[in-house]
Amino acid sequence: MLRCHGNATQPLIGTSSHHHIARCAFLYFKEGYFKREDNKTEPSSTSLSTMASNEEKPAAVALTTAAVVAADKEKKSSWKDSIYNPRTGELLGRTASSWGLILLFYLVFYIFLAGMFALTMWVMLMTLDDYVPTYQDRVPHPGLVIIPHSLDIHVNKSDPKQYGHYIQDLETFLQRYNDTEQEKNEMCPPGEFYDQEGGSMEKKACQFKRSFLSRCSGLSDTTFGYSEGEPCILLKLNRIIGLKPLGNPYINCTAKTDTPVQMQYFPREARIDKMYFPYYGKKAHESYAQPLVAVKLLLTKEDYNTELSIECRVEGCNMRNTDSRDKFLGRVTFRVKVFE
Repeated sequence: MLRCHGNATQPLIGTSSHHHIARCAFLYFKEGYFKREDNKTEPSSTSLSTMASNEEKPAAVALTTAAVVAADKEKKSSWKDSIYNPRTGELLGRTASSWGLILLFYLVFYIFLAGMFALTMWVMLMTLDDYVPTYQDRVPHPGLVIIPHSLDIHVNKSDPKQYGHYIQDLETFLQRYNDTEQEKNEMCPPGEFYDQEGGSMEKKACQFKRSFLSRCSGLSDTTFGYSEGEPCILLKLNRIIGLKPLGNPYINCTAKTDTPVQMQYFPREARIDKMYFPYYGKKAHESYAQPLVAVKLLLTKEDYNTELSIECRVEGCNMRNTDSRDKFLGRVTFRVKVFE
């Protein structure tokens, strides 16, 4: 006998074969139908999410790959784009119109500054006088200067090359005092100021000829006494516009030694005549030559090989010569040493 159980057919005791076959067919049909219905049931949410994630994975991978490629391209082109960006047409981060506006602004700005500077200079120049300085109160008293232009004069009387530069300095300075040059100036009355106020702005100058310096003129002795061990030193006052010294100025020199040093002055008595004052300025007084005083040191053999300190001062007038803050105001100190 057969028995029907699930999908298997087993023999049944006490049951006819036809009846059993019909029953098994019914059960088989019923089981197969419900299996098909179960297959038509809707999928769960878990299965849907799994399917969706499986479908999104290729798209996410593609987007990530594109972003990495774009980032690499941006890194490679970023330093070039900072100079010139072909996509936007920017040069150094600015477009052509932006650069144009900046250049226009600075052009107008600097033109304005140049105009202001030119206007300021023009106004200042309008206040200046070509012949007289606007401010000259800071130099009311002149300084004293020596020629040769050295405060340490060392002379080896037996070596002309050693003292040659002193002679050259003196000769060059005295060129404008040559008689041929000074004859173009005026013969002024001595002892009086040569005032030329008013009239022409071009002022005349009084003569001071080189020959006034006699033995220190370099005319009779071209070595100015250096070859004999009796050097000549020239002294002059600095120019000060409008200066009129009160009194009769002269130069007095003294040696700071235990024994006196003999000196000879030219012109006589070392006086600076009033006719050379006042001075009217470089442009108005083009031919002006400052008055000079020459000092000839009459050194003896006892004075050789010894450094002599000599101080010269302007005396006899109101010019200051004792200012402790300025050792060249109205005075000068220099050192002389003569070797045999």
